[in-house]
Parts: sequence; C-alpha cells; structure tokens
Amino acid sequence: MKTKPDLNFWKLWNISFGFFGVQIAYALQSANISRIFATLGADPHSLSYFWILPPLAGIIVQPIIGSASDKTWNRFGRRIPYLFVGSLIAVLVMCLLPNAGSFNMTVQSAMIFGLVALMFLDTAINMAMQPFKMLVGDMVNEKQKGLAYSIQSFLCNAGSLAGYLFPFLFTWWGISNIAPKGQVPNSVVYSFYIGAAILILCVIYTVAKVKEMPPKEFDEFHGITAEEKKEKSDVFSLLKHAPKVFWTVGLVQFFSWAAFMYMWTYTNGAIASTVWGTTDPDSEAYQIAGNWVGILFAVQAVGSVLWAIVLPMFKHRKVAYSLSLVLGGIGFITTYFFRDPYLLFISYALIGCAWAAMLAMPFTILTNSISGKNMGAYLGLFNGTICIPQIVAALLGGALLMLFGTQQVNMLVFAGCLLIVGALCVVFIKETIAHHEEAK
Repeated sequence: MKTKPDLNFWKLWNISFGFFGVQIAYALQSANISRIFATLGADPHSLSYFWILPPLAGIIVQPIIGSASDKTWNRFGRRIPYLFVGSLIAVLVMCLLPNAGSFNMTVQSAMIFGLVALMFLDTAINMAMQPFKMLVGDMVNEKQKGLAYSIQSFLCNAGSLAGYLFPFLFTWWGISNIAPKGQVPNSVVYSFYIGAAILILCVIYTVAKVKEMPPKEFDEFHGITAEEKKEKSDVFSLLKHAPKVFWTVGLVQFFSWAAFMYMWTYTNGAIASTVWGTTDPDSEAYQIAGNWVGILFAVQAVGSVLWAIVLPMFKHRKVAYSLSLVLGGIGFITTYFFRDPYLLFISYALIGCAWAAMLAMPFTILTNSISGKNMGAYLGLFNGTICIPQIVAALLGGALLMLFGTQQVNMLVFAGCLLIVGALCVVFIKETIAHHEEAK
C-alpha cells in the first residue's frame, strides 16, 4: 500500500477552508434558534422540542451522504458534489428562516414554517459539513491528520466567532434589535443574509482549490483491492465490524453533545433571567440578552481556538481530551453563580476548551482506526454519536426543566455534570491504527 505524501500547510488549509462558511451558518442556527422561536411565541418548556429536528435530520442524512459519496466519482470529485449542493440549499433556507414571522401568518403557521425551514437548514448544513471531515480522512496521511483537524477546528471556531457576533455588530451599527410582536429583529435577519453570502463564497473557494484523488490513486493509497471494492457492506455489517474505538469514543460523545444541546437551547433564557432579570421574549432586555449570548458564544469560540493551540502540546491525547471536558463542565456550572455579564466570559472560555477537544479528538482517533474503503460510511454512522445524544437531550429537556424548578440556568449546571461524566468515560478509549482492514 502506498503512503499518502505530506501536504503543505496551504493544501491542508484549502481542504477545510469552506468549513469556515459552513460553521458561520451553524453558529447562527445554534445561537439564534431558541431566540427566534421564543420571539415567535414558543413556551420555554417546549423549546427543547424544536431542537429535535436538526439532529434527527443529521442522523438520517449523514450516513446516506457518507455511504453514497464512498461510491461516487465524477469530474467534480466524490465528496465535493455533496458539500456544494448542501451549501446551496443552506443558503436558500438561511434567507427564509429568520423571516418566519414576517409573512402575515398565524403564530401556529409561523411556527410550522420555522420548523420546516429549520429541518431543511440543518439537513443542508449536515450535508455540507460532513464531506470536509471525509476529505481529511481521504487525502491526509496519519502523521498530518492531527494538524489537519486542528486547522479545521480553527476555521470552525473562526466561523463560529463571526456567526455569533453578527447580531451584536449589526445592532451596534444601528440596525434595529427589536421588532413588532412575533417578528424577528432585523439584526438577526441581516446576520443570516450575510452568513449565507459568506457560506457560498467559501465553498466556491474550496471547490476551485481542492482536487480529490482519482479512484485508482485513492485505492492505491488506501490499499483497496478490486475484490474489496466488489464487497457490499450494509449499515448493520459495518456496525458489527466497527473498531472498538468507534463505540468508546461514541460513549464520550453521548455525554458531550447532550451537554451542548442544553447550552444551545437554554443559554438565551438563562442569561436573560439571571443577568437581565426578564423572561419576556418581547422585551428589549430579552433581545439585548440574545445579543449578549452571541458575545458569550464568541468568547467560547476564542477560548476554543486558544485551547486548540495548547492541545497538541499534551503528550497523551486522552489526558488532553479528559481535561478539556472537565474544564468545560466547570464552565457550565459557574454560570449558576455569575450574575455579572462579563464574569460569564470565564465560564464560556472554559466551555470553549471542551468544544476544541470535541471538534478534533474524536475524528483524529476514529479516522486513524478505520480504512479508506468505508471512510465516508463510518464517518456518517459516527455522526449518530452526535445526533442521538442531542435527540435524547431534546426529548428530556422539558421534563428536566420542570424537575429543576423551571430555572433555565439549572439546565446549564446539568450540562456541566454531563461533561464531567464524559471526561470520566475517556478512560475506556483504546486507540488503534488501521492499515487497509477494519479492526475486527
């Protein structure tokens, strides 16, 4: 089997550059969905249910995209066609979603419109996002994968930073941050428009700069024989023969992504209540809190970028992974005690440490343990370890909020506890390296 050559920094950069635009879209969705639906009239106890559709779409779409792209090859490549189509759909929906309350529909109709738009947006983002992870697995050798995923993590957090700050910046520039009852403020609407434009430009750049390996060359570098190519692998067979690390990392992922689901769902209401003293989505204070959530998520992104620089300095990857999740857990728990909006910078910088590890560690560990033949299929299936915990968390969110006294900040404390449990589960991970056969 031929060894994939080292790639220079800019080739590694170009492989992931489109991820910057995709992550802007994801950040805008993450920071503003609860705010949008609360503005449309959603009850706080129902907010978590609005978050079921995105991971549900992801768990269906990602394995399909992964498996289909494993078998695809045309003049545009094997992964790139999927990320380009996904981006186009995302751009269209980003122009529609924030206007859900502006089409003179009833509250119920606006909610349904928003839900359908959210489902399409997250499906499209998933369709565009996953191929970037597959491109690293396809084109980068084991020695450089850590660097490649670190670059992807940096671009991811830089995109998040931009997406989170847009509403705050537009408000600062004089664009209205309040709107008639049931409508989304222009500061949010324009943020989605700008994000959509950046997304398509970034993806066009990647499409223009990245040339995927032709099938013959790909097979040589991944040790795939003609006989292996004829073998048909269904989902159950792949899961049956998945390397053990697929499941152990998946366990850590379960607690980690459930925690972040609660952050995305309840931060807006928690900060509005504890810092600004309001639970009224129509109040100016609630919308100011919504902008501040964008600032806090931006702090998280900066913390993540800085921590991503530190992570490679650790001698043992598992120690770095576990410590990162513990720091994130502490960050979540401190949100209960901080009432000064600036003190919350500490909380979300610590949360950024966990986010940095979650973006890089699992995919480095997993792609080292699987062969190229089913790389896309396995990464698609691995997305289940991201989507399933979010679905479970969303289903339980309303009941847990009632259990915790309807105070949304308590959900952030619970998220911190989940991250610490995830950190303890890192001990079960045993890293392996695959050549051209999956671990049995």
